Amino acid sequence: MPHLEPLLLSIVPRLSEVPGVVGIVLGGSRARGTAIGTSDYDLGLYFGSANALDTEHLLATVRDLVDDPASAAVTPVGEWGPNIVGGGWLRIQGNKVDLLYRCVDDVRAVIAECREGRISMAYQPGHPHGFCSAIWMGEVALGRLLHDPAGMIAALKAAASPYPDKLRSALIRTFLWEVSFSIENAQLALPRRDRTYIAGCCYRALGCVGQVLFALNRRYLINEKGALIEAAGFPDTIDGLAERIDTVWEALGRSDFAAALDVLRALDGELGSLVRARP
Repeated sequence: MPHLEPLLLSIVPRLSEVPGVVGIVLGGSRARGTAIGTSDYDLGLYFGSANALDTEHLLATVRDLVDDPASAAVTPVGEWGPNIVGGGWLRIQGNKVDLLYRCVDDVRAVIAECREGRISMAYQPGHPHGFCSAIWMGEVALGRLLHDPAGMIAALKAAASPYPDKLRSALIRTFLWEVSFSIENAQLALPRRDRTYIAGCCYRALGCVGQVLFALNRRYLINEKGALIEAAGFPDTIDGLAERIDTVWEALGRSDFAAALDVLRALDGELGSLVRARP
């Protein structure tokens, strides 16, 4: 087992004993080295389709680990839909620990699709821009292996690096056109002053900007939270991106919708130029 901090040392060996678990991966800011003291611990529990994850055994295990055993809960596989799959929200030693289930066979299939430039986007609560299938690939690429006795996750990780050119092209092709499409949809709603719809279109446009910038820089986008702030610091990015996004929301806040759309159109134009300059 790699060098682990004390909390993980107390959790990982116990979780690894749950029938069906073939791998455990630390994700999020803890894996990327950007965590602060209050950051969550995101643990991916990988299981195989041939050996079902024993969620009853998992529940008994987490009851021994959490601060309040009476409040311990984990979901059946599939409870949170096909993308998030399932898991549990726990508090252990005063820390928030989130468990997320992943079927290693499904992840392997998605990685193969992404490597060929085939992606999908699905509605998903908690992901306001939607759940892109490449998220599963990014989780593996960016995650830190904690338990992988058969090397299954390491093999997936090898398939996720380097960042595939076909995935880059597919993401740019999928999301670049939608920036202007969302802006023009918002424009059509200006006469009605439909604030909610206009704001939604603006968010959609900015979400697509983030997707394109991550792909352009060969970075995996696994969550919308903080994505545009991160993208503002990429080598290939739009000048003044963070400040200009603030300008969009300030304009929307005072119902100056035309001004917000003007800023977005300028961002869209510069993004297109950036993509053309980095084929």
